[in-house]
Amino acid sequence: MRMGVDKVRFAVVGLGHIGKRHAAMIQERSDAELVALCDVRSPEACGWTQDELPWFSSLTALLASDVEAEVINICTPNGLHAAQTLEALEARRHVVVEKPMALRKQDAEAVIFKALQVSRQVFAVMQNRYSPTVKWLRQVLQEGRLGRVYLVQMNCFWNRDDRYYRPGGWHGTADLDGGVLFTQFSHFMDIMYWLFGDICNIRGNFGNFAHQHSTVFEDAGSISFDFVNGGMGTMTYSTAVWDRNLESSITILGEKGTVKIAGQYMDEVSVCHIKDYTMPELEAANPPNDYGAYKGSASNHGAVIQNVVDTLRGATEVATNALEGMKVVDIIERIYAVRGPGTATARD
Repeated sequence: MRMGVDKVRFAVVGLGHIGKRHAAMIQERSDAELVALCDVRSPEACGWTQDELPWFSSLTALLASDVEAEVINICTPNGLHAAQTLEALEARRHVVVEKPMALRKQDAEAVIFKALQVSRQVFAVMQNRYSPTVKWLRQVLQEGRLGRVYLVQMNCFWNRDDRYYRPGGWHGTADLDGGVLFTQFSHFMDIMYWLFGDICNIRGNFGNFAHQHSTVFEDAGSISFDFVNGGMGTMTYSTAVWDRNLESSITILGEKGTVKIAGQYMDEVSVCHIKDYTMPELEAANPPNDYGAYKGSASNHGAVIQNVVDTLRGATEVATNALEGMKVVDIIERIYAVRGPGTATARD
């Protein structure tokens, strides 16, 4: 494997919206090189117009080829992430795996064990950690400026309609999608875990209002819980918002102050009222990933790729490691255990 001053060589598996974003971020860097692409569809079907790169129809074929890729970026449907990560690790490649790392905690654990066994890195993609508002909030909490945290409220209200859930696609399925907490809101579950730690005593209420024809799971939920480190929290979420995303926000009530990060993508500080504290000016947030008919989380994938390059060159450490990726899967799995098996029912 090439290290040192050579370019870090990447191959991207899965050329949907996110895979193309990974490819673009790699190609923009002078210290990285995109050496191969992989998708079960043809380049034409994926809308890929650059024909100078090797194209493979399976990860197995890519790994068996003479393409020297140090890093495999897994950008396929959720239900394939764990198995494909294991396959790449078995071939002694580092892995960048899109969220969620897996759909089951036990599969995420298998990834961690394999990575340790073969001495390779797994980078879990949780790019919202790079948002200026989130980095600032973490610093405020680490400095203890809010004192004891009493209550945390998170709201995630997005639109995902028939422009997203298309017949014959993997979105909305149990085995490849897994649910809106995995596909739409795992980034925000990661932020909550990164800022406040693990949760317990989970209670929840779930419903499917607008997607009974297109998904096998809920499109709305309201959960409450306690933080293991103290304090309590709630999260209310939905993908049944009409036409476009509405809000992603987090409100914190603490012993010494109140903070609220809001906007469509937690990209604005709407309240900062902290004892003996003046809020600094923050750098501008990146825009959301734009997928045409709908939008996703902040477009921070460039920072993810930079972390991979810097880590493999020994200049830093993994920003979101496999253990953290596993904890997000674990938390979502425990929330869905409260929901119970089967599809959430419609509500009048």
